[in-house]
Amino acid sequence: MKSFKFAAAFAVLAAPAFAGGHASTQGDAAAGEEQFNRQCVACHVVADASGEVLAGRNARTGPNLYGIAGRTMGSVEGFRYSDALIELGEAETPWTEEAFVGYVQDPTGWLRETLDNRRARGKMAYQVRQEEQAYDLFAYLSTFAAPE
Repeated sequence: MKSFKFAAAFAVLAAPAFAGGHASTQGDAAAGEEQFNRQCVACHVVADASGEVLAGRNARTGPNLYGIAGRTMGSVEGFRYSDALIELGEAETPWTEEAFVGYVQDPTGWLRETLDNRRARGKMAYQVRQEEQAYDLFAYLSTFAAPE
């Protein structure tokens, strides 16, 4: 539970980094686009509110990643999230760069550590192997900011 309280406090403190709809990131967006097209398009799409597909191939296994930077976890309407992500969403935990990088590298492990719950599980089976690629993916996805 201590980790969850720390994560919630970090989320509140990180909110200014997302002001104006743009996330601060240490990744390379161009490299992230390449990684997204290799690793993520089989399950994810980036589609704006009008439904226009901006990246990906209209996949629906995973949630739409449009506006993920700063968005509350587990908040895409109509997507069936794991109980662990729903719990984080109910706590209004945002997708920060740090959270995204940790999650995509080990979804279930990150959820268990963040929630301090060894039974927490995620639905995402894929893992991004290299930390640099995870940062690049976040940088790329951050370019698709939802309007305020």
